Amino acid sequence: MSTDTSPATDQVRFDRRGALGVVVLDRPKAINSLTPEMVRAMRTQLQAWRDDDAVRVVAITGEGEKGLCAGADVVSVRRALVDGDEAGAMAFFAEEYDLDRLIGDYPKPVVAFMDGVTMGGGIGIAGHASLRIATERTKVAMPETKIGFFCDVGGLYLLARTPGEFGTHLALTSDVASGADAVLLGVADVLVDSGSLEEILRGLETGDVPTPAGIGSTDHPAPLEKDRAWIDACYTGDDPVAIVERLRAYRGEREEQAHEAARAIEARSPFAVCVTLEALRRAGRLDSLDAVLDQDLVLARAFCTEPDFREGVRALLVDKDNEPSWRHPSIADVPRGEVTAAFDA
Repeated sequence: MSTDTSPATDQVRFDRRGALGVVVLDRPKAINSLTPEMVRAMRTQLQAWRDDDAVRVVAITGEGEKGLCAGADVVSVRRALVDGDEAGAMAFFAEEYDLDRLIGDYPKPVVAFMDGVTMGGGIGIAGHASLRIATERTKVAMPETKIGFFCDVGGLYLLARTPGEFGTHLALTSDVASGADAVLLGVADVLVDSGSLEEILRGLETGDVPTPAGIGSTDHPAPLEKDRAWIDACYTGDDPVAIVERLRAYRGEREEQAHEAARAIEARSPFAVCVTLEALRRAGRLDSLDAVLDQDLVLARAFCTEPDFREGVRALLVDKDNEPSWRHPSIADVPRGEVTAAFDA
């Protein structure tokens, strides 16, 4: 084994194992949340391996047992915005989305080990890989509406293409899905036992990439399937107010889950919910990950000036009082013009 150290920081390291290049996110106490230094180091190393004929496969893994990556370090982004450094915050988003784009377009196989928490920015670096491996410990989510933000990192490209309205449910509620659910959604390709990950990683050293069916289950029963009826019935259309009304009024099997979803959406940032739904529907009409990431960059600029983003991060991650004061009282109070203006920022 050799180690590539040139672009590394103390937050991410790069190993060479035969024909395999290994990215190891190394902030386990923060569940490997992405910092600007990590993003830049990963981009530099991936660009180097792209042109290195000795590297035939790349793997993305995370240090620690909690998860691959809990997302971007939005506390630092918020701090920059509070300090008036909007340009610095936007530079981070631009670099993060460029990394996601690089992974999605990579000319060599990229294998993402989505063990444990894989959320937000973690979906950006794993969800666009060519082989995405989930386990029984996987927890996937795009939890941005909780913090007054929108589902970014190309996540809406994936959620807009899930079966039925599963993607709409997850995008608006910020709900968490299991590894089996991730395969159902198309966010992961295979479910394996977490105890087999080291063996799979060692097998990649030859430069050969297994088929999903060759290492695990591609049709494991998914908990979300039990909610398909009410999710598909309630989440249709482009009107978030109508969606919540249908969820509240739903009667039938697992109706309490529908009512809980309504309560969850009502607790999120009204502006973030409205923009996320509009962005999701637009992403469904866009024909590439690149186009969705371009849309993400426009929306990120709008949210850098949006008070709900700073307030949501404060309430959930800084003061941790879980009592955000959103700019609008409810989603019904968000003017349609504000929503569409975000796409022109």
